[in-house]
Amino acid sequence: MRRTVSAIAIAVLAVSLSGCGAGQNASTRQVKQVTDGVEGSIIKDGNNIKILNLLVVAAGGGNAVLVGTIINTADVEDALLGIAINGTTVSYTGTTALAKNTPIIFEGDRANAKAVLRGFGGTAGSNVKVGLFFAKAGSITLNAIVREAKEEYAGISGAIDVPMVSPSPTPTPTK
Repeated sequence: MRRTVSAIAIAVLAVSLSGCGAGQNASTRQVKQVTDGVEGSIIKDGNNIKILNLLVVAAGGGNAVLVGTIINTADVEDALLGIAINGTTVSYTGTTALAKNTPIIFEGDRANAKAVLRGFGGTAGSNVKVGLFFAKAGSITLNAIVREAKEEYAGISGAIDVPMVSPSPTPTPTK
């Protein structure tokens, strides 16, 4: 009898210490987002577009700059057709093609695109609607936070860098 009670006590203790008895309210099920950016995806009809860590930075001059990454993990190539912040189309430069596993990155050391909304005038801490429009996957609207251009976002500028085309040197005739 004593062995049976000890075995039951050990089993109850093991279950309670391992957290298996916590059910749907277990702390490990209460996952928190570790970044300010919002995430979203379009997974339908053979599309698999993922939006990662998307947020807006209130840059100098009342402009807004998009920060985040878009990646297509589907076998079919797609294209980013446009972006809108609070219903207003942004100025966009950079790559638009979304080949499989080749991301579009807004801002940062590996950035290959830039999206700026001139005359934004929003405030840090507020939320804005960011619409992303794709050729095949359709569209998605996400509710993104606006951050100040300080700390990790201090280097973000509202200026759109337009690639300068250097003229070819004129060949000089040889004699």
